[in-house]
Amino acid sequence: MECEDHHLSVRVGAGADGSVTYLVDGPPEALPRVRGRDLERAWYAAREAAIAGTWSRVRGFRFHRPDGSHTDLALADPHARCWAGAVDGTVGLGSGYGLAICLRLLALVDLLARARWTLPLFRLERDGADLHPSLLAAAATAPLTAEARFDEISFRANLSLLPLPAAAHRTGATA
Repeated sequence: MECEDHHLSVRVGAGADGSVTYLVDGPPEALPRVRGRDLERAWYAAREAAIAGTWSRVRGFRFHRPDGSHTDLALADPHARCWAGAVDGTVGLGSGYGLAICLRLLALVDLLARARWTLPLFRLERDGADLHPSLLAAAATAPLTAEARFDEISFRANLSLLPLPAAAHRTGATA
């Protein structure tokens, strides 16, 4: 699988309050696919950051569209900030690829919270969630929407194209 950032430039600025803003010269849906192992590594880093209580800072994203409009996204939720900080510490958020990993991680968590059909594919535990490996594989390649989420129907179709190993072969990935 080819994983590149399609030459999306990302400018990073810091606010006086410690917040960080990312100005991206493309929309969320133009962010690239990522390698499954990179997404899994970010998942583990997010888990460790959450256990350590590393909540990180508020982050804002402005995605510029070719028609001159933009999409804004703010991560003010402590858990989302924690996960974004963990991704920033592992691969960095200063590139389209790093942003793609971060937003795919957050989109996966969002999908798991709202899509009941995913329940057999993960197990919540005291120190995070145990994921079926196919969830991370699908999240690495499924397209993001204009709102930086996964379209449930598209994600499910992408997941159905992947082999589903037995539940006993879960990754043990938690966040």
